[in-house]
Amino acid sequence: MGNSVVVNCCRRVTNLLYPARGCSPPDERSPLLLKAPVSGAGSVDALGASWGSAPFPDVITSAAAGGGLQEHIECAQALPEAEGEAAVATACSNSCSGAGSAAPLPATVLPADLEEGPLELLGCAVLPVACQGHVKPEDCGVACSAGPGAACGVLTCSVQPAGPRPGAASLLGNGSQRAASSESPNKARSVRTGRAPHGHGVAAPSALSWEKASGRRAVCSRNPSPPVQLSKQQKRRKKRKLLLLEHLPGVALVNGSGPHENLKGEKDARQNGHEEADAGEDGNDQEVIVIQDTGFTVKICAPGIEPFSLQVSPQEMVQEIHQVLMDREDTCHRTCFSLQLDGNVLDNFAELKTIEGLQEGSLLKVVEEPYTVREARIHVRHIRDLLKSLDPSDAFNGVDCNSLSFLSVFTEGDLGDSGKRKKKGTEMEQIDCTPPEHILPGSKERPLCALQPQNRDWKPLQCLKVLTMSGWNPPPGNRKMHGDLMYLYVITVEDRHVSITASTRGFYLNQSTAYNFNPKPANPSFLSHSLVELLNQISPTFKKNFSALQKKRVQRHPFERIATPFQVYSWTAPQAEHAMDCVRAEDAYTSRLGYEEHIPGQTRDWNEELQTTRELPRKNLPERLLRERAIFKVHSDFTAAATRGAMAVIDGNVMAINPSEETKMQMFIWNNIFFSLGFDVRDHYKDFGGDVAAYVAPTNDLNGVRTYNAVDVEGLYTLGTVVVDYRGYRVTAQSIIPGILEREQEQSVIYGSIDFGKTVVSHPKYLELLEKTSRPLKIQKHKVLNDKNEEVELCSSVECKGIIGNDGRHYILDLLRTFPPDLNFLPVEGEEMPEECKKMGFPKQHRHKLCCLRQELVDAFVEHRYLLFMKLAALQLMQQKANKQESSAALENGTSPENGTAESEKSESDDGKTDDSVTGLDQVKELAETIASDDGTVDPKSREVIRNACKAVGSISDTSFDIRFNPDIFSPGVRFPESSREEVQDQKQLLKDAAAFLLSCQIPGLVKDCLDHTVLPMDGATLAEAMHQRGINMRYLGKVIHFITKTPGHAQLDHIFKIGISELITRSAKHIFKTYLQGVELSGLSAAISHFLNCFLSSFPNPIAHLPADELVSKKKNKKRKNRNLGNADNTAWASMTPQELWKNICSEAKSYFDFSLECENADQAAEMYNLQKITLLREISLKTGVQILLKEYNFDNRHKPTFTEEDILNIFPVVKHVNPKASDAFHFFQSGQAKVQQGFLKEGCELINEALNLFNNVYGAMHVEICACLRLLARLNYIMGDYSEALSNQQKAVLMSERVLGIEHPNTIQEYMHLALYCFANSQLSTALNLLYRARYLMLLVFGEDHPEMALLDNNIGLVLHGVMEYDLSLRFLENALAISSKYHGSKSLKVALSHHLVARVYESKAEFRSALQHEKEGYTIYKNQLGEHHEKTKESSEYLKYLTQQAVALQRTMNEIYKNGSNANIVPLKFTAPNMTSVLEQLNIINGILFIPLSQKDLENLKAEVQRRQQLQESIKSGEQLEPEDRAGEEKEAEPSMPSAAIPLTQSPA
Repeated sequence: MGNSVVVNCCRRVTNLLYPARGCSPPDERSPLLLKAPVSGAGSVDALGASWGSAPFPDVITSAAAGGGLQEHIECAQALPEAEGEAAVATACSNSCSGAGSAAPLPATVLPADLEEGPLELLGCAVLPVACQGHVKPEDCGVACSAGPGAACGVLTCSVQPAGPRPGAASLLGNGSQRAASSESPNKARSVRTGRAPHGHGVAAPSALSWEKASGRRAVCSRNPSPPVQLSKQQKRRKKRKLLLLEHLPGVALVNGSGPHENLKGEKDARQNGHEEADAGEDGNDQEVIVIQDTGFTVKICAPGIEPFSLQVSPQEMVQEIHQVLMDREDTCHRTCFSLQLDGNVLDNFAELKTIEGLQEGSLLKVVEEPYTVREARIHVRHIRDLLKSLDPSDAFNGVDCNSLSFLSVFTEGDLGDSGKRKKKGTEMEQIDCTPPEHILPGSKERPLCALQPQNRDWKPLQCLKVLTMSGWNPPPGNRKMHGDLMYLYVITVEDRHVSITASTRGFYLNQSTAYNFNPKPANPSFLSHSLVELLNQISPTFKKNFSALQKKRVQRHPFERIATPFQVYSWTAPQAEHAMDCVRAEDAYTSRLGYEEHIPGQTRDWNEELQTTRELPRKNLPERLLRERAIFKVHSDFTAAATRGAMAVIDGNVMAINPSEETKMQMFIWNNIFFSLGFDVRDHYKDFGGDVAAYVAPTNDLNGVRTYNAVDVEGLYTLGTVVVDYRGYRVTAQSIIPGILEREQEQSVIYGSIDFGKTVVSHPKYLELLEKTSRPLKIQKHKVLNDKNEEVELCSSVECKGIIGNDGRHYILDLLRTFPPDLNFLPVEGEEMPEECKKMGFPKQHRHKLCCLRQELVDAFVEHRYLLFMKLAALQLMQQKANKQESSAALENGTSPENGTAESEKSESDDGKTDDSVTGLDQVKELAETIASDDGTVDPKSREVIRNACKAVGSISDTSFDIRFNPDIFSPGVRFPESSREEVQDQKQLLKDAAAFLLSCQIPGLVKDCLDHTVLPMDGATLAEAMHQRGINMRYLGKVIHFITKTPGHAQLDHIFKIGISELITRSAKHIFKTYLQGVELSGLSAAISHFLNCFLSSFPNPIAHLPADELVSKKKNKKRKNRNLGNADNTAWASMTPQELWKNICSEAKSYFDFSLECENADQAAEMYNLQKITLLREISLKTGVQILLKEYNFDNRHKPTFTEEDILNIFPVVKHVNPKASDAFHFFQSGQAKVQQGFLKEGCELINEALNLFNNVYGAMHVEICACLRLLARLNYIMGDYSEALSNQQKAVLMSERVLGIEHPNTIQEYMHLALYCFANSQLSTALNLLYRARYLMLLVFGEDHPEMALLDNNIGLVLHGVMEYDLSLRFLENALAISSKYHGSKSLKVALSHHLVARVYESKAEFRSALQHEKEGYTIYKNQLGEHHEKTKESSEYLKYLTQQAVALQRTMNEIYKNGSNANIVPLKFTAPNMTSVLEQLNIINGILFIPLSQKDLENLKAEVQRRQQLQESIKSGEQLEPEDRAGEEKEAEPSMPSAAIPLTQSPA
């Protein structure tokens, strides 16, 4: 718990000592960390979460509230649950009083834009403590001390500051799963940081080079990064950096391990920062080795081509060389070969370092091996993959984890060096800057086709007409004995029909035809070892096109073709021709689960795999990486298999295990996964809301599974769980507990209850295991009565069942009541709700009784209570102190002398009160710790203080702060013993308080953040995520919108209001659509969906549904099948729906579910009344329901014909919810890197983040949202440190990854495009920069529309670039639009608007329209003068510019007068017209994007160094004496000091 408490205490104290001055306006961009991006569908515990978010196992953070106090609580916090939201990352718990603004984050420093006032005034002090995040609390006894330094805003923590820390060298990830990488959309809440000097040229270790990357399987990166030039000092440090804990034999984790020398053992191990082992912990048996990052080169000799060199690393397996060869252009057609060294065959699974005689320069021979049936199939599949490698149909159809990416269309290929050479010319003439008409400001057109532009590479070069399995398969016995394995049938482009035999020796032509079987070899038979070599000989077109295709394939960026970990579906697709494809056909009808090639003939035992990976050891870093990678891989495979199975179940392709029962009751087993439907079987949920409850129970259960998985207690097992919504049904897929199917449920449940609390049993082993989770999950151990009135002790809700499987593991399932109930939606007779709730109309009857609070809310509430606890105790201590009056007494009371002095200084300060409470809080902290450690030294009065505070906040212990919830309170059917009556009363009160807290703190907090633009949702998903981060469930959406309308200045919340309303409408429509679809049979699906969309969006007044043609629906059959259909409605009832009826239902659904009254009777009214775009509503409903529509222009407003026909509905996909396993070590590195960056140590930050990137790659493979955020941050650091091309390359990867993993029009992707445009501009690729900005603007118009604060930033960017290329009129259109939007959302007096005025003035000046320029600059000047005062440099700059403009205007007027007077012989003084130069445009671009470079003089640097040293001495003095081996540590710190980038800004104001 050390880190988190320290971080937050520091933040709290700092904030009290230095209340932020005019704390930076929310939307200003942070220079280093991107603004809280609008979202992150896949992102969970926001990696970007502001630095304070405790290192990952204990995530609770919050930008806290009133008075700016900020605290962390008990911290074994459960990991946030992963709903695709950035879970707990930033639960803004504004204290109920609502006082004050959210506390500044630790790095709230130097205004990121000009909005905050004088640059000299640092917004607030930042703690000098570098809390290293990469130590897992289990691994190290992190001693945490609120030492004497506390009073001066420096809380110390024994985790030493990471000076130069394990750098990019120590853990270059395993070659197989590697590609450069990313993190969860950076949820950093706009964190501001110091700026680096301009062009500070530190080359970051180049991101993993992407020479080769194999397609679908793993990605290998060879060629380790070029060596970075190191100073002597850095070399010294580098030695230390290369430490790595015990490298597991046989685990390919680390790139290049040279001689294994033992270093000075323990001492260094402890300094290493990966593992701070306390003597008693399991750390000291760790062997520590130095790994030198030495790759070496081998020569590969393959048949038919010249030998070539390949860079390999000793950690790689031989198999990885196979993968590279199967991906290389010249060897890609080989699959069945072995590698031989001096005639010995190498074992595929051996690591290279274990092979004798393999060294630099060894020659490896590729030797063709005989085929088997399995090898022949793999070969054909591989050739088919190569032929299809540029074909996007898999991405459109959502199969094999393919997804779309369009970046290359806008960058015309790669942005790397090739790109630069192509477009080095900055000559203006070449650049066509005119945007398409629909992108211009004010355009009302929202075309859909532009969403998926046609990629030139997609018109694939046709190599063959048909390649398919022959109907003569399998070979008869006598042919088998001749070595025939299978037969293929091929039609070449020249229309030649041939039959091919795959034999053990290779492929040859046989004499069979379509109707005659003659397996004898043809003459010539063209026997070839590879199918490609054979086809090259019989078809010249194949030869030409295949080689061209492979050239194109290897030129594509690897990120365009690597598979994503989870399937991403596209909601639009172009009309595609359906081509013949034997492999696809075979896959569809055999249940190839992706693994038969690896484990022939077996289906996978999912439960065993899921549980075994959890049992892997996790003592040190390599073990943890291996474990996390295994967990992640099995989870993503399980999710894919479960999704496929759920679709098969709903489509009716799986036989039920209880076929005689009614359809709703049926259960299924397919591929070792158990499937059940979301209906209330056997009245199980009768008391909870029937089918409605049965529908929400699976998602609640999934949230419980996520939470328990995150806590990760050894010995406690959960089931693999995936929830799939498909065609209106909800299917739960679970792994199967061994033995569960053989026994009755009653016998197997040994803990919990199977009938909601009537019969309850308990078990000591389960109590012991669950007790370990109770603290992080805040669950209280409690007693309930069973049917015999006996007391039973539980540590979970009663529904949670414990079953010991036949494998002896302790499983828990049915975790739907893990979190406490939400009383706002659970009226209980005789219970009075708090005032705040009643005011807002709660409690309300919801349609089911399973509403529970989100984990984020529980965490925020507990944190809020902790603040209250500290304040109360501090106040009481103050009163005691006031009674005592003597400072000597105060000293005995446990305050250190430093506190005493601090106090005397403070009493002089103006607001004595807050300052006083600081020392009080320190005391409380110490006091609480002493009491908790059961020390007899505490005087009874102080005990009393803590006891009173505990009682006041509802803590379950009276000696320390500990809030827990009893999840069974208010559960129908659960009874509590008389003995715990008082406890139950307290618990009831706590639940009421939590419900009130949601309404009085969290919702206002969310709205305030939106008003400040710290939260900028762009679409429904990002709004939902912002709500979920604060623990607000979507059922409160109506209340949130209502709150917005009541907020003063709600015009500034227009965008949130609009997103809220469209989310409300589409969610209500989704609820109706779900039941609507259940009554449709498969043959009517596209007609039914198009009819629904017509009723929902079209202006056509009476769309008529087309029922499936009569001749297909035989009357007789229908009678029989009525009851087989899952829906019991008449199969054609859907056809009678009308738009009026649908909208009436939507309005009543919105009222009953969200308690919001919509005032519209049809789509047109809704669009007009709430200013919504129909195309946006179409996107939202399609994403929510999984519908895929044809990519074409839809006319929604035609009153004469319906918008959609059944041909427009292409597909319906599942919507899948699953667990997102996390990479915890990588996450620590990432946080430490962010912390470093925020302290101005850019170089170290960069190294740590590179390190995080490698670890993420190691766990997730090459593609993941978190890798995306990592890359984005790296790119930003590269840019700030002056390495533009590296920034470009990392940002390009981030964009590609965001498109592939989140979706091509996801709000995050839009932001990535904007960043990429900036870096392109800096690399003088102007036309590319414009194309990217235009793309971002188009996506934003489609996703939201024009009226959004983010659009102002985008238009400023576009306007500036256009100004740079002298397109003044166009530039003005964008800049003036940006000015209008900024004025609306930031208020006409904000500094953002002043900057906007200035940008417009500059363009007018370039056009020589000085009057308009003067007018705008005057506006800007007035704002600066009023906001910043006359003497601020901004005001002065503006006034200078005004003078200059006035002179120019006067000169121009003179010249004009001269011309009027003297006509053609006038004496004209040449006027100075300033064409914009690129540097000034780039400067302005940096400013609006929140990146500022501050030039520092030598003198500044000296001061800076002195400051750093002073800070470190301060820290050392605090540390010495409390820590093992303080000498070492001091040494480390001294060494760390000069490595601060020479011109970083000190990020604290000196406390002394």
